[in-house]
Amino acid sequence: MSVSMSAYRPLSDRLRPNSLDGYVGQSHLLGAKRALSRMLESGSLHSMIFWGPPGVGKTTLARLIAAQSELQFISMSAVLGGVKEVRAAVEQAQLHRAQFKQGTLLFVDEVHRFNKSQQDAFLPYVEDGTFIFIGATTENPSFELNNALLSRARVYVLRPLEKEELERVLENGRKMLEKISPPPSNETFGDESQTIELVIEARAKSLLISAADGDARRLLNYLEQAFDFAELDESVSHERMVLSYQACQEVVQGGVRRFDKGGEAFYDQISALHKSIRGSDANAALYWLVRMLDGGADARYLARRLIRMASEEIGNADPKALQIAVNAAEAYERLGSPEGDLALAHAASYLAVAPKSNAVYMAYKAVLADVKEHGSYEVPLHLRNAPTKLMDELDYGKGYRYAHDEPEAFAAGESYFPDDMPEKSYYQPVERGLEIKISAKMKHLDALNRQAIYKRRRS
Repeated sequence: MSVSMSAYRPLSDRLRPNSLDGYVGQSHLLGAKRALSRMLESGSLHSMIFWGPPGVGKTTLARLIAAQSELQFISMSAVLGGVKEVRAAVEQAQLHRAQFKQGTLLFVDEVHRFNKSQQDAFLPYVEDGTFIFIGATTENPSFELNNALLSRARVYVLRPLEKEELERVLENGRKMLEKISPPPSNETFGDESQTIELVIEARAKSLLISAADGDARRLLNYLEQAFDFAELDESVSHERMVLSYQACQEVVQGGVRRFDKGGEAFYDQISALHKSIRGSDANAALYWLVRMLDGGADARYLARRLIRMASEEIGNADPKALQIAVNAAEAYERLGSPEGDLALAHAASYLAVAPKSNAVYMAYKAVLADVKEHGSYEVPLHLRNAPTKLMDELDYGKGYRYAHDEPEAFAAGESYFPDDMPEKSYYQPVERGLEIKISAKMKHLDALNRQAIYKRRRS
């Protein structure tokens, strides 16, 4: 089945809504009596900066505002355009007003890519009402945009889409694929009178939504790519395609290939070295290390593995282990073989006899699992810095307690997790090596936290 490039439109483009009723996300701006809703109801438009991560609907929202306000929509990209393109947009806006008595909304994507002089080029036309200006940026406007432009435009922060919102986007994408994709038995592409049924497995939906991480465009791109791997369900009489978890994994993970300079025996020996160090057998560790060096293994690769072992198998039970592993790698870079080989043997033997703890490794895996499952929680306002007036007005840093001003340099009862995330105890030190002292300190601080929270609740 072939499709001409001229006929192709990405799924994310096909799903752009025609009205605000179909827009998904940003309820904090578009909900009842929210800022943008009130602006549109009153008809009092002003210039704006949309600040938010990719795929949250900045371009689409600008288009819909223009449509609802009956304004000509002109779009340009700061990546491709310059002052010449700005002047052309100004001329088009002026001509349109003269001919049709209609205003213009100029949308500039990636506006932070413009330099100071390019940003200044907008100012006279924002001032005289030639157009309503909307700039979109993924970067902090306080740092990337001129104060003169910021003073003439109101900043709106667009947020990553929530899970429920991404579920709506995914369902819209599924329905669109059913409409635009011909049944497997249909040889004529584009016959939209014939449709298929597309079923997405529950685990596949969860994987796609998790991997999208709040980005609707990324979600739809994943869905469109994964659809190529959908399989025909022959258990039913009608045309049904099933999108499996495995198919979505192929797209999300990209089929990352492992390091493969050696065969199975090479990796067996790496495993033996790692497990000898984990098992605190210095003699076996030296045997496997030297055997691999003698066999022509890449010494730099072995050095990287030793550094990894220092964090994974020893961690804070003996922080010096990581330092020794890094020093051994640097020594090999300076000396090469055979002199540098001895430094690697030095590190391997030390790692083997050091006290063991995988507490940091297990904590890291637990955090990584949470990050993948729950996406990107926003940083709480009290933990953000506010070096600019805009950020101060948005309450950045409000309520933060400076630990050095507190007893024991510890702000008892303070929370450093995202507001919407329950606090968790990922790191559980073992009773070996330095982690004995770390464990005692963490228990003491936890007791102070509980006392502070108890007092706060009683007051």
